[in-house]
Amino acid sequence: MTTQPLTVRDGMVVTLDYTLRRENGEIIDTSVGREALEYLQGAGQIIPGLEQALYGMVVGEERRVVVAPEDAYGEVDPEAVHLIPHSAFPPGMEVEPGMVLQVRNQYGEVSQAWVADVQPEGVVLDFNHPLAGMTLYFDAKIVGLRPATPEELIHGHVHGAGGHEH
Repeated sequence: MTTQPLTVRDGMVVTLDYTLRRENGEIIDTSVGREALEYLQGAGQIIPGLEQALYGMVVGEERRVVVAPEDAYGEVDPEAVHLIPHSAFPPGMEVEPGMVLQVRNQYGEVSQAWVADVQPEGVVLDFNHPLAGMTLYFDAKIVGLRPATPEELIHGHVHGAGGHEH
C-alpha cells in the first residue's frame, strides 16, 4: 500500500519559511532566524498570489514565487492619500515621515496609515499598504504540513500550541 505525500491544499495547515524581496533584491521580510509562518491554506490569510502558487507543494520543496501587485496588496490608489490638518492630531504629538499611525474614522473603524510628508498646512497620510504597487519576490519553502482540525476549519485560522490563537 502506498501513501500519497501530504501536499499543500485547502484545509491544510502549512508551515512556511520565506524571504520576501523587492525587485532590486532588498529583503523586506523573512522568517529566517525566527519562527516560520503557519497559516491555513485556502482561508485567505496570506496574499492571493502566494497562496495560489503554493498549491501542490510537499514538505521540503522550495519555490521562487513572483507576485504581481494585483495579486498582492493592489495598485497604489491616489485617492487613499489625504492631507490632514495639524489640529486633528493631539497637541504635542511628534509626527514624522515614515511613522505608521492607527486612524479612526467617523464610523469608529480603525485603519493604518503612514505619514508620507509633514507640511506647514498639515500631515499627508497615505492609507495605501506600504507594499501596494510592488511586484513581490518570495523564496518559499514548505517546512511542515498537517490537516487542519475541525475547529480550525470552522474558525478559519490556525490554533497554536497550548490553545492560544495567532
